[in-house]
Amino acid sequence: MTASQGVPRLGADAPPEDIRAQLVQSGCVIVEGLTPAAQMDAIEKEIAPLLEKTPPGQGIFVGLNTKRVNGLVAKSPSTHVLALQASILRTMSLTLTQCERFQLHITQAIAVLPGEIAQVLHRDRGMYPYCPAAIEPMVNVMWALTKFTRENGGTHVVPGSHLWSATNAQRDIEPVAAEMQPGSALLYLGSTVHGAGANNSNEPRIGVVMGYNLGWLRQYENQYLAVPLDVARNLPPELASLIGYAAHRPNLGLFECRDPMDLLPLQGSADISADDVLSPEMDRILSGFLKPSDGRAAA
Repeated sequence: MTASQGVPRLGADAPPEDIRAQLVQSGCVIVEGLTPAAQMDAIEKEIAPLLEKTPPGQGIFVGLNTKRVNGLVAKSPSTHVLALQASILRTMSLTLTQCERFQLHITQAIAVLPGEIAQVLHRDRGMYPYCPAAIEPMVNVMWALTKFTRENGGTHVVPGSHLWSATNAQRDIEPVAAEMQPGSALLYLGSTVHGAGANNSNEPRIGVVMGYNLGWLRQYENQYLAVPLDVARNLPPELASLIGYAAHRPNLGLFECRDPMDLLPLQGSADISADDVLSPEMDRILSGFLKPSDGRAAA
């Protein structure tokens, strides 16, 4: 591992355990060369026309000279490889442990255009004001489609800020730019102070955010509108589950009292019976509660 401007860096072959360790220690880490440049080129070409027809934002926070394209699972199939990147998913499973399963909560392409000012520094976990400080609700992954530099608006982060109290989060701080090449990824906790930098170059800085959060929290992106049922049915099952077309035990996100993944392949309407989608603890309780004399098999 090396460090550049305070942002820890790991190679593409780094074990997920090492990536998680850096998140715990610094709140952020760059994993270099995680996806081949050719793959990122293909993604950029697919996203380019979407960005072209998208107007800049209308608010200071989202950026008056920044373009954002959401709903990438449905709009940009080539980004699926980023959402399902094995090392990233394993890191999420090691980090977002206070849930039965984590989920994909945002899929967004961001183009910071020349002349854009720096975004206000913030913590993404602010969208969950009642989530205890001891619980980390999310981890975001910023993938570089173009080179990220200090001059062109590369994401600014404050290593170690995830350990600050909420009252210290807005104090005067000097962030560092997460400079990286296409195919590299910046991972940062929802508790880490960060923001897009100012673009003082002549070219747009383009990245893709794939964010993951605890499976019992509401997602930033309404994935069921962004990825309607007819599209979700044709996704790889792992991705359909990841965006929320799956139950979180016990009994969250059910459809017709069933795990949506049981019903996703069905076409048209059908008579559907309810079923249990319980926690392992409740399953154990019921296994002792039901007896053969009840006329039903023990669970």
